[in-house]
Amino acid sequence: MGNPHSYLRPAALHVGPEAGRLLASGRAEPLLGGTFACSMVETIAWAPDQPRRSQWLAAGVVAWPEAWRAARPAPFDRPRLMGVVNVTPDSFSDGGRHAGIAAAVEHGLRLAGEGATIVDVGGESTRPGAEPVPVAEELWRVLPVVEALTAGGVTVSIDTRKAAVMAAAVSAGAAIINDVSGLTFDPDATRVAAESGAFVVLMHMAGEPATMNLAPSWEQCALQVYDWLAGRIAACVAAGIGRERLIVDPGLCFGKHEPDNLDLLRNLTLLHGLGCPVLLGASRKGWTAALETGWTATERLPATLVAAQLALGQGVQLLRVHDVAAHAQLLTAWRALADLADGTSPGEAR
Repeated sequence: MGNPHSYLRPAALHVGPEAGRLLASGRAEPLLGGTFACSMVETIAWAPDQPRRSQWLAAGVVAWPEAWRAARPAPFDRPRLMGVVNVTPDSFSDGGRHAGIAAAVEHGLRLAGEGATIVDVGGESTRPGAEPVPVAEELWRVLPVVEALTAGGVTVSIDTRKAAVMAAAVSAGAAIINDVSGLTFDPDATRVAAESGAFVVLMHMAGEPATMNLAPSWEQCALQVYDWLAGRIAACVAAGIGRERLIVDPGLCFGKHEPDNLDLLRNLTLLHGLGCPVLLGASRKGWTAALETGWTATERLPATLVAAQLALGQGVQLLRVHDVAAHAQLLTAWRALADLADGTSPGEAR
């Protein structure tokens, strides 16, 4: 057995006037540029084949990581919504309702109007069991949509694993590359992403979509995902992608079963140690099987909203969602209940 690895997790987050009072009194430390205050930290020691050991400490007795203290780059310095447009006939979430170019563009514009800061356009389904789509077909599906949405003033993310699609979409106006493989599927992806100047979402996925959920096996899913993402960040930075351009996504349901998905959702604050904005895609996904196996994708909105609220309270900056209007209402209500005014840092006492 190897030596245990050490991890730190912000374990008690506070927002609004309460955060300001705790920071002013010295009973908490600033998190994410003062957007949150943190009063307690979990210290974790773990190695494969060994039990996880945890200890909870007051924030003031822990050497405060700069990755926790620093604000995230705009526009991810506050929570944002990423709306989903699947230009595919076999999407798990909508069954191909927006597979046509005109329908996809109309849907993307609607999502932006409902409150999506970013619209994520994808031309290849990565649902469990999905087969790859040829590059030419994927380009035919997504490029007209990217061009039309960017011409309409929408910030577009391209959801693809393929370097050729990344390059073409960025040339067409996409500002973000969202790769479910964390730039590991295509050998040219890291180079293309580095040269693009775009933001890059590094998502964790165990295996390939066709087989990833057949028999996933984890000891400490959240910790293992953290380690993998840390390795991908290091590789990307070495390849010339500035850390300020990177966003991390734990890849809920991509090669994870229960209770692993719940472990990820409960430990999202761990990811702040990576020093990058955090994206969560919980929308309509099968992680809800831990709660009820009979819900279809379109019946999972209430559970999705609960996951979104949990994520907001843990400092997640980007929610990738299908139901933008409902999440926009949730975000407005969350800010109001936390007593956060637009343009005011939650850590500022008023």
